Amino acid sequence: MGRVEGKVAFITGAARGQGRSHALRLAQEGADIIAVDICAPVAANNAPPATEEDLAETVRQVEALDRRIVAAKADVRDFDQLKSVLDDGVAQLGRLDIVSANAGIAGSPNRAEDIPDEEWADMVDINLNGVWRTAKAAIPHLKAGGNGGSIILTSSDAGIFAYPNIAHYVSAKHGVVGLMRTLALELAPDFIRVNSIHPTTVDTPMVQNEGTYKLFRPDLENPTQKDFADSAIAMNAIPIPWVDPVDISNAVLWLASDESRYVTGVMLPVDAGAAIK
Repeated sequence: MGRVEGKVAFITGAARGQGRSHALRLAQEGADIIAVDICAPVAANNAPPATEEDLAETVRQVEALDRRIVAAKADVRDFDQLKSVLDDGVAQLGRLDIVSANAGIAGSPNRAEDIPDEEWADMVDINLNGVWRTAKAAIPHLKAGGNGGSIILTSSDAGIFAYPNIAHYVSAKHGVVGLMRTLALELAPDFIRVNSIHPTTVDTPMVQNEGTYKLFRPDLENPTQKDFADSAIAMNAIPIPWVDPVDISNAVLWLASDESRYVTGVMLPVDAGAAIK
C-alpha cells in the first residue's frame, strides 16, 4: 500500500517543474491525478511557458506508473474553466482527497514603484487569486466525499519574509499564508487540513532563466547560471544554490498523507534554512 493509495489529487501547474514532480511523487504512492496547466504564455511571466507537449509528458509519466490521470488545459484566472475540468476529473476518477495549488509565475524584477499595473494584476490574479479559485473549486468535492482531505498551497520563502524588487510576488505569496490560515480554521470541522509550503529557489524553468539571474545579480549586465548559483548559495543556511523539485514533492506527499493527519494551519519551509538565516 502506498502512502496515498486510492486517493485522488488535483494539481495545478502540472505540466512541468514542481507540478509534474508532485504528480509523479503522489502517483508513485498510489494516487490518481487530475492535472491542469495553462500551457500558454503569460505576459507577466519571465519564464518560458509550459506547452501542451509538457502536459502530455506528465500524463505519459503518470500512466507509466500505472495510475490514472485526467489532464486538461485550464487557466487559474478563470474559475468556470477550472471548475469544469475539476468536476469532470472527479466524475471520471470518483473522488477528491488532495489539492496542490501549485500554479504560479515569477514576474520580472522591478522596484515597487516601477512595476507595471498589468504585471501586478497578473501576478496577484495567478499567484493568490488562482490559489483561492483552486480551493474554491475543490472544497465542495472534498466536503461531499466525507473523508476529510488535504489542501496544500504553494507559497514561497517570499511568503515568510521580503525580497527587494519583487513586491508583487512577495505580496501574493504573503497573501497565500493568510488564505491558508483562514481556510484551515473554516475547514477543520470537516477534517480538511490546509497548509502552505515555502520553498527556497527550486531547480525548475521558473527559476532557471535570465530574469531570475538578473534579479539575484543586478550588478551584472548578462549574469549566467553560475553567477546566480553563487548568489543563491549565500541565501541558504545549508550551502546549496537550490533544491530539487522532488524535495518539495516529498513535503507535499507528507502533508497529503495520513502521516500528517492532525497538521493544519502550518507554514512548512523546504528551504535549506533560508528562513532562519
